[in-house]
Amino acid sequence: MVLKSLIAVIAILAGAFGLDFTARAGEADVVGVEIQKQGNGSYRFDVTVRHADEGWDHYADKWVVTDTDGTVLGERVLLHPHVNEQPFTRSLSSITIPNGTDTVIIKAHDSVHNWGGKVIEVAVPR
Repeated sequence: MVLKSLIAVIAILAGAFGLDFTARAGEADVVGVEIQKQGNGSYRFDVTVRHADEGWDHYADKWVVTDTDGTVLGERVLLHPHVNEQPFTRSLSSITIPNGTDTVIIKAHDSVHNWGGKVIEVAVPR
C-alpha cells in the first residue's frame, strides 16, 4: 500500500512538472540511417533503432520507409525483441523510390505505443 501511494505521488508530481516518463521511455526511436543506391536502381537501408524492449509483450516490432506524404515504400518487420542489443541495426534492400522523391522518412513502431518516437528524414542519393 505504501509503495502504491509513493508511485501515485511521483506520478502526480511528474504530471505537475510536465514530465511523461512512460512516453519517453516507451516509444521506438530511429537513431541512425544509411542509404545506398544499388545497381538495379533500388535502395538498401541500414536503420538503427533504440527502444527499451522488455520482451515479447513490449518491443520494437518494425520500421518503415515512407515518402513525405506518408506512402510506405518499404517495411522491415522485426521478428523478436532486442532486450540485450540496444541500439540495434537491421537492413532492408530492394526498396524502390519513385522518381521525383528527394527525401524519405524512416520511423519505427513498437508493440505497445505504435508510432511516435524519433524519426529521421534523409535525402535520396541519385
